Amino acid sequence: MFKKILVANRSEIACRIIRACKELGIATVAIYSDIDENSLHTQLADESVHIGPSPANLSYLNQDAVINAALSSGCDAIHPGYGFLSEKHSFNRKVRDAGLSFIGPEPEPMELLGSKVQSRIIMTNAGVPVIPGMKSSSLNIDEFAEAADKIGYPVLIKASDGGGGKGMRIVHKQEDLKASVEAAIRESMSAFGSESVFLEKYIESPRHVEFQVAADNYGNAVYLFERECSIQRRHQKIIEETPSTIMDPDLRKIMGETAVRVIKATNYNNVGTVEFLVDKNKNFYFLEVNARIQVEHPITEMVTGIDLLKLQINLAAGEKMPFTQDQLSQNGHAIECRIYAEDYENNFFPSSGKILYLKEPIGPGVRYDSGIFQGATISVFYDPILAKLITYGKDREEARHRMLNALKENIILGVKTSIPYMSAVLEHPEFIAGNTFTNFIENHSNSINIDKNKYFEQALSLAATQNSKIVKTTKEYKGIAGIPSPWELIGNWEINA
Repeated sequence: MFKKILVANRSEIACRIIRACKELGIATVAIYSDIDENSLHTQLADESVHIGPSPANLSYLNQDAVINAALSSGCDAIHPGYGFLSEKHSFNRKVRDAGLSFIGPEPEPMELLGSKVQSRIIMTNAGVPVIPGMKSSSLNIDEFAEAADKIGYPVLIKASDGGGGKGMRIVHKQEDLKASVEAAIRESMSAFGSESVFLEKYIESPRHVEFQVAADNYGNAVYLFERECSIQRRHQKIIEETPSTIMDPDLRKIMGETAVRVIKATNYNNVGTVEFLVDKNKNFYFLEVNARIQVEHPITEMVTGIDLLKLQINLAAGEKMPFTQDQLSQNGHAIECRIYAEDYENNFFPSSGKILYLKEPIGPGVRYDSGIFQGATISVFYDPILAKLITYGKDREEARHRMLNALKENIILGVKTSIPYMSAVLEHPEFIAGNTFTNFIENHSNSINIDKNKYFEQALSLAATQNSKIVKTTKEYKGIAGIPSPWELIGNWEINA
């Protein structure tokens, strides 16, 4: 087993990795940029190393700086988390070449699966259903036009080497094709340094269903059931749940076994996620593989009882799969809301500033994976996710009601958040009915009713009753380097004899 792991990430996922390592008895090293010097993940780790200025390309994306930090601090492994360098096969190879272990799959399957075009070819050969489309990327508009005419409009232009909705364009008619392809190429080049884009059939009103998978170095592979991630905004997931409301035992078994076939086709090892689109007739199509831990992994943990971070670390250390497929089961229902620092009244523009007051929700079936604390500074340099709120219930309605109550209790003042918007989505009749599709937000934008005044009044009232002085700055704290001590964080307190 590893003795010391460098966590090559920040915020909530870095904190989650550090906590998993602590439970395994593994020492941790955090890395931080200028703006993150006093961030929560640096406080939780056993050591922390400064790696550069605030922009990600000069710090968290600086491969050599990250590896040098691991070597200089005596680490024997690097955990990349999600985002940043987590799916960079070049970084994976550099880590191994430096004599360190990379907590994730081998670089070869990561490289194969990192290309959407290449992975489509592999899946087709393996008998995995894929969405009809081009067999290779191209810069020739005539090839796009020919493919679109063959499979029929609407079609989807996608970046082969990226994700997160960048380089993606839906085209409904032929006259818009050329401009959409050119725009997708420009965006792909800007985001991923690649002009590789391709075309596939656009599946209208699908569900986005993914399967958690895991494989060891000895040929054992399992699926840990599905997560539905259909509630999306601009191709970014915002609410996830498991089980999926569309699923039945037969479909779950077929899709799960297909997901295992996907990773076996590339000799994938470690934890990963196989993503599918499911149409209205329950036909499913391979979308991509995420060769890392997912943002939404906690809901799988809640219904299976499996700690995916510990599993990921153990598999990377060469241990065998600790269970077989028939030993795995789902129990209950879990929902996750991603808490973003963003202004839903201003086109969801990122919100930055200082967290003046924070109350984390608590209670039965409530989990809060956070990278923030009261007094923390939220910068403009990184993804605006603050925390992930997860609730569990014996069924979907109990999990949904617990989520609504937990969202009301999650008070964050100082930056604008997505909390009121999440509540409105969860209370929408179509969400309650389980009619969740990837165009849910688009189709129901006019009927997602947000009572912002009620939330703000409740937030101020709750904050005021629990802390007589809501607004504190880090300069007022007496802790080292301006970091609040535990006694200062809890507000007013006294010892009763």
